[in-house]
Amino acid sequence: MLQDALAQAGYPRHLLVACSGGPDSLALAAVAAYFARRGHVGGHSVTVGAVVVDHQLQEGSAHVAAETARVLQELGLAPVDIRTVTVDGTGLGPEAAAREARHAALEAAAQDQGADAILLGHTLDDQAEQVLLGLARGSGTRSLAGMRPVRGKLLRPFLGLRRADTEEICAVEELDPWHDPSNSDPAFARSRTRVEVLPHLEEKLGPGVAESLARTASILQLDADYLEDVAESTFASLVERNGLELSLPEDALRGLAPAIRFRVIAKAAADVGGQQPSYQRLLAAEALLRRQGSAGPVELPGGVSVYRLSLAQREGSKDAGVPAAQGSPGSVPRGGARCGKLVFRPQKPPAK
Repeated sequence: MLQDALAQAGYPRHLLVACSGGPDSLALAAVAAYFARRGHVGGHSVTVGAVVVDHQLQEGSAHVAAETARVLQELGLAPVDIRTVTVDGTGLGPEAAAREARHAALEAAAQDQGADAILLGHTLDDQAEQVLLGLARGSGTRSLAGMRPVRGKLLRPFLGLRRADTEEICAVEELDPWHDPSNSDPAFARSRTRVEVLPHLEEKLGPGVAESLARTASILQLDADYLEDVAESTFASLVERNGLELSLPEDALRGLAPAIRFRVIAKAAADVGGQQPSYQRLLAAEALLRRQGSAGPVELPGGVSVYRLSLAQREGSKDAGVPAAQGSPGSVPRGGARCGKLVFRPQKPPAK
């Protein structure tokens, strides 16, 4: 499985295993160590290092990190780095903040080691949990597509394995993995999904639920990739720029399939510095297409205003990107034109 993943990634020369000391990542480290001892994968030279991220979220975390690093060194991985991070939960939930800090540490370690790929130990169970959490949040295709086997330097070769398989690998290799207590802490939604929800579904619906959820993610990844490609090319063909703001022709937007139209609007918001809008905010922005005359603004996350500029106002203004009459900040004068364009404008920073 790892060999196939490395072949698809073009046989990276130096691998970095991200290892917490848990059964999944420790099993992955053991498999990677096999190729490190051989010195090649399918005839292609390879070296394998590792990184242990200490989130400092639990008492004794430094000891766990040091012990994990010792085990990795005994497996033959080199170099083995320990990265200590501070998790800042300001504006983020604890899980998201820890993930952000961890990924930053992994990227830094990969750069220092000259690693071409970072190996992550996510399993099929993790993928199933991800899909369930996306369903609970009411997320769209991108979220329900789950974790990708390959995303940039990140490789997840164990997405086809169950968690029980990684525990068996550790047993065969006589490794004693660390079990993170937060994985069974009901304070975290992912932990509740792992300990309560997925086992309950398996009990009531029969075995194979996790595999079905993971298969759903794989199918949706194909759909999401196709829709993303179409939306990207459509946005590139429609966008009109005027300084820091941009616009999209209304008639062309109306002619798009809804799945593409919403994605193009989201891309326009991101292009001027915004964040991914919620479905409700996208609906509000898209509703401007059904207004008569100039309308808006609709505020999107990340400080982006979007409004409808009527054809009459466009033709009557010397600068089509700026409303002809200014009222309150961000206001748009009303008109009676039939068609126009949607304008996306980053909000001005507050005056000092």
